[in-house]
Amino acid sequence: MHSSNKKPVAFITGATSGIGLETAKLFALNKIDLILCGRRQDALDALTKELSRYAKVHTLTFDVRDKKAVFKAINSLPVDFSDVDILVNNAGNAHGLDGFDTASIDDWDAMLDINVKGLLYVSKAIIPKMVKKRSGHIINIGSIAAKEVYPKGNVYCASKYAVDAINQGMRIDLNEYNIRVGAIHPGKVETGFSNVRFKGDVEKAAKTYEGYEPLQAKDIADIIHFVVTRPYHVNIADLMVLPTAQASATIVNKEP
Repeated sequence: MHSSNKKPVAFITGATSGIGLETAKLFALNKIDLILCGRRQDALDALTKELSRYAKVHTLTFDVRDKKAVFKAINSLPVDFSDVDILVNNAGNAHGLDGFDTASIDDWDAMLDINVKGLLYVSKAIIPKMVKKRSGHIINIGSIAAKEVYPKGNVYCASKYAVDAINQGMRIDLNEYNIRVGAIHPGKVETGFSNVRFKGDVEKAAKTYEGYEPLQAKDIADIIHFVVTRPYHVNIADLMVLPTAQASATIVNKEP
């Protein structure tokens, strides 16, 4: 975190649900000012109302896939929020769970555009100021899919392998500027994520989490907060977290 007396400012993408939402709440309770990004203004407004009693909140509405919108939004930040200390690249999606031969190219495009290009655009817009002040902390949210390819995971896994490589590349290239860079790779987390993956088939999505206790978004938010509050000489560079029931991408100990 920033060494001066000012309250740190955190920029969170995908802040209206799941891990992003819980991280925003925990940061606010710990007096970290927030820039919350998402595609739904109504959800951002509700969140601002809820969290403003704890911290200063500014919202930006854009789709991370839209390069022009990303730069326009970030360049429009008011003075109080223009100095970002913590960037949480959380926006990401899985579309479909299909074999390579039957998968939709539109799904592939969406995953590469959001998970890879979106992360790059947001980072590229924010990093120059971190470089200038020679401090900052970037947290990239990956996945167990960044470490292990599983059946029908093909391009989703490829997108998260890319996040893993980008995280390492960022850490190497930004090292001379005293910027901390690290990734957190969760296993199965119970969020609305599966509803998107299964195209709104809620029943199918719910089955993903049956018979064992998955991670909750709050668990990952706790870890993100732990990572950003370490003394500045400590950088947690690469962390994989699984529910106890999960041993690998495909091995989950479910009750019969």
